[in-house]
Amino acid sequence: MTRFAFDIHATDGKARAGTIWMMRGDIRTPAFMPVGTAATVKAMKMEDVRATGADIILGNTYHLMLRPGAERVARLGGLHAFGGWDRPILTDSGGYQVMSLSELRKITEEGVTFASHLDGSRHMLSPERSMEIQRLLGSDIVMCFDECPRADQPRDVIARSMEMSMRWARRSRDAFDSGLDHAARSALFGIQQGALDEGLRKASADALIDVGFDGYAIGGLAVGEGQEAMFATLDFAPQQLPADRPRYLMGVGKPDDLVGAVERGVDMFDCVLPTRSGRNGQAFTWNGPLNMRNARHAEDTGPLSARCPCPVCTKYSRAYLHHLHKSGEMLGAMLLTEHNLWFYQQLMAGMRAAISDGSFAAFAADFRRDYFARE
Repeated sequence: MTRFAFDIHATDGKARAGTIWMMRGDIRTPAFMPVGTAATVKAMKMEDVRATGADIILGNTYHLMLRPGAERVARLGGLHAFGGWDRPILTDSGGYQVMSLSELRKITEEGVTFASHLDGSRHMLSPERSMEIQRLLGSDIVMCFDECPRADQPRDVIARSMEMSMRWARRSRDAFDSGLDHAARSALFGIQQGALDEGLRKASADALIDVGFDGYAIGGLAVGEGQEAMFATLDFAPQQLPADRPRYLMGVGKPDDLVGAVERGVDMFDCVLPTRSGRNGQAFTWNGPLNMRNARHAEDTGPLSARCPCPVCTKYSRAYLHHLHKSGEMLGAMLLTEHNLWFYQQLMAGMRAAISDGSFAAFAADFRRDYFARE
């Protein structure tokens, strides 16, 4: 069985279609990973997540270490057995949540001391502890521990943060390799930092390549800088990373973000948007997003999308979905979440097919024409 390998089957411009081979299953790229923060993809059963076409999901180190606790998950058989997902799981390092959710935190070279957002209890998260937690969870793709500063910080602040993250990356590599049982069946990804600065991104990429990782993530984007600035950074950042390894853009994004990032050479994505939007009454379709609370859907007997083969579009009307959301029924959140995850996986499958047959530019143009036309 293969611990980790990556093959690129086709390219079209900078866009790549490939497969990540892992012990728990293959991951078709470009890939979108539904977010299963607390061992659950919100409002979904795991078998229904798989039915959407997802090959891999994401779990969250910060949230799982606080509740129910990594050691408890390990005693219960690991994250796969605990959550009922038997395919690959990527876990983030916890660094981003520490920075964004904890108001009381202290960052030192050793790591980050922070107060839990749940009960105020104090915790220490370091590269070594992050690797230990992800090992206890049983992660298939482990992320190295890093700091994610805001893109609007002064350049010298971003530079110091990036340099510390690169030192943490080497410590993460050493700690990961010391857990031989885990390292023998899992992969470790480094995370490029440097905000919007091309020189800092290059320095970060070079430092990561010097250490050596199975794959490389692009961190520090989709944190408020806007799509134009993100795309400008993606015009150079992916090409600074090894061409023969997967490139993962963390925390992205809207459907048009995904298309634009794949155009620029990105292979993997995760985002809470399809599930969070589903819970809040928003459905993504090939003709743009729909607000199902809008009164215009109240007597519409048509499906969310005539182009969508998902169980929601083939069975339920817009009128019914509107009724569920206006009534506050939990089924409304469940059905829109399911549809949104189907839509995201159809989008990824469409991009993979277009790259493979050399028609990606036409696919992207058609997508944008329809998505921004609105109904």
